[in-house]
Amino acid sequence: MGCFFSRRRKPAQGGPQQQAGVGQDAAAGEEKAPQYSWDQRAKVDPKDYTFSGLKNETVGRLPGKVAGQQFVIQDCENCSIYIFDHSATITIDDCVNCQIFLGPIKGSVFFRDCKDCKCIVACQQFRTRDCKKLDVFLCCATQPIIESSTGMKFGCFQYYYPELALQFKDAGLSIFNNTWSNIHDFTPVSGENNWGLLPETTVVEDYVPLPSSEELKAVRISTDATKSIIPITRGRRQKSSDESCLAVFFAGDYTTANARKLIDEMTGKGLQLVQTKEVLMKAEDAHRVFQQHASEFIPLLEKGPVVALEFNGDGAVEGCRSTINEVFSGTKVFVSESKASASQDVDNFYNFADMQMGM
Repeated sequence: MGCFFSRRRKPAQGGPQQQAGVGQDAAAGEEKAPQYSWDQRAKVDPKDYTFSGLKNETVGRLPGKVAGQQFVIQDCENCSIYIFDHSATITIDDCVNCQIFLGPIKGSVFFRDCKDCKCIVACQQFRTRDCKKLDVFLCCATQPIIESSTGMKFGCFQYYYPELALQFKDAGLSIFNNTWSNIHDFTPVSGENNWGLLPETTVVEDYVPLPSSEELKAVRISTDATKSIIPITRGRRQKSSDESCLAVFFAGDYTTANARKLIDEMTGKGLQLVQTKEVLMKAEDAHRVFQQHASEFIPLLEKGPVVALEFNGDGAVEGCRSTINEVFSGTKVFVSESKASASQDVDNFYNFADMQMGM
């Protein structure tokens, strides 16, 4: 019994002389070895996806140069490092006094034994171990974890360049799922706090300057908060008001654009964006979140995930409802009905969403 890829040889034809001829021409007529798709892939050189042992250098990778591969950064000192592309995973080991930008990471980013570094990171999972004094502007889809680390400070990811939106999509990350301030300290010390939040007035470029090399200057970067690919949220900072409002957009061609438009309108009125979420909902979820309005929205849930926004500030409910009526009159949106119900709407939605995302 032959294997799946084996070929059965045809018996030699003709008399002894013809058979002898077959032997002489065997080399010329021999079939080539089969070619498989994995043999034709471009060979990956690990050196193209590694920065190691650098000191006092500015290095990076332009959009399209990493293209979803794994990347390693290790033993670098006083360096500015920029990965302007999406990747599978990234590990950063034993780096000191470095400024690091990491484009969207489909899986995890893991900092180990690093100190005095300032970073901008977008990822599915974020973890540190044995690190000291890291300042991180973070977008993380799941709860960030620190372990045996001290002096950690976090802020909301704030960055833009033209290719970044597509890179988020290629990495499977939603711009609305960002738990940057919901840190879990795996090794807490009684009476001490190993992490905190950066001031809201923090200027990103004071921490991670724009690249100085001619090659990397070609990337058209902006750190302006109004252009950031990730909406800037307050996260777990103390709210300025006891009034919040929940707005939920349902899946459609313009969901992202509509959500961004509402953010611009509301922040323009002096209200604050606390948190955002993009998540799939089922009919039973709708009953819990939308309550008496559930039947109106259940048919819309089959189209895809919803995008939810929480705004805070005096007059948030009225401001949100009036904006929806004026700007989004043809769009189906759930908005808290009153100040009295708004806090419960927010709690109902985000409690459901956190369970869905395993947090």
